Amino acid sequence: MLDAYLLEWGGMLLRWLHVITAIAWIGASFFFIHLDASLKGDTTLPAGEGGKPEQYVAWQVHGGGFYEMRKYLVAPARLPEHLTWHKWQAYWTWISGFFLLVWVYYAQSELYLIDPAVMALSPLAAGAIGIAALVFGWLFYDWLCKSPLGRNDVVLGGLGFGYVVAASWAFASVFSGRGALIHTGALMATIMTANVFFNIMPGQRKVIAALMAGEKPDPKHGRAAKQRSMHNNYITLPVLFLMLSNHYPVTYANSAVIPVLVALIIVAGALIRHFYNVRHADHAKSPWWTWAAAIVALWLAFWVAMASSPGGRERLGLAAGADPAPLMLAGMKPPPDEVSNIVTGRCAMCHAPQPSWPGIGIAPKGVLLHEPAFIARQAQAIRAQAVMTHAMPPNNLSGMTPAERRIVATWLANPR
Repeated sequence: MLDAYLLEWGGMLLRWLHVITAIAWIGASFFFIHLDASLKGDTTLPAGEGGKPEQYVAWQVHGGGFYEMRKYLVAPARLPEHLTWHKWQAYWTWISGFFLLVWVYYAQSELYLIDPAVMALSPLAAGAIGIAALVFGWLFYDWLCKSPLGRNDVVLGGLGFGYVVAASWAFASVFSGRGALIHTGALMATIMTANVFFNIMPGQRKVIAALMAGEKPDPKHGRAAKQRSMHNNYITLPVLFLMLSNHYPVTYANSAVIPVLVALIIVAGALIRHFYNVRHADHAKSPWWTWAAAIVALWLAFWVAMASSPGGRERLGLAAGADPAPLMLAGMKPPPDEVSNIVTGRCAMCHAPQPSWPGIGIAPKGVLLHEPAFIARQAQAIRAQAVMTHAMPPNNLSGMTPAERRIVATWLANPR
């Protein structure tokens, strides 16, 4: 029992830290992208090489005060005494996220990560595959950026997009749908953090070292850092979606379509960020078409998820006239014994006042399914989790059969 409570509290505290640090990192990232786009050449100073301004400025107002933001094309002539580095938000977001991945998906891999219907893995093998994929994923992406292909941002962006979609397919071929989506998000988040740790920050240090030595810094470090920062900017929204997806079974109900969903979500998220990147630079050029395209991508994702859901009428074998949707919870009668026996037999080992499944001390989300009255009260959740998406039982650990799901679906179609 103590272990179960430690898992719950540990997971909650890690998730809390992860959300806090992610807010700080994403907020700072979005602000600096916005700031960089809104900077204008300082016409009060002489132009530098090629007639381009050597300094850029932007004015902002916040909290009753006015702020003058100034950016140097390479670096100032001398460094200030105090210099703020923006790095620990990124580092702690990844550190907390990695430990959360270990805590939830590797320590409880049978519940969340391993699906025997996809691939029979031991917990150790599943964890090793996940960690190795994150390491290799970063190395391959970094190689792409440093290769001749990385000189063309459009080509590099297309290759990166295809690479992440292919990685999602690979994850879906090994893990549960839930585990595949969370690892795709973790791969993208690892790339983002590694960009900061291995590229952006070392480049900044080299610029500072050159200044301290009285030398002119090499502008290539700034160009490389900006390229990686823009990658981080464009994939931030898709990463957030993938990290939240584990709470919504409809997103991972069918592993076969996960690459399609990942592709559509990346397109939608990147288009939204592109709108704001352009708008911050020039309101008059706001590309409103990106919103229409993003909505189409999200709409397609919705239809792909719904059409591929394992709980469709034909797959469940419901009668042609049966409607699986009319759940009028008020006054709903308890289910027949056949349905109660199925739900209690397949679900009550976790959803009971005293769960018997190892590592679970309290019924998940407080949902109780040990008695007919409680089953009737949770009819809508049962429909979403066990009929529409087959998310429950997790990875079908209790062996709920298609015939049993059809019986439950028939009751839900005619609940009174």
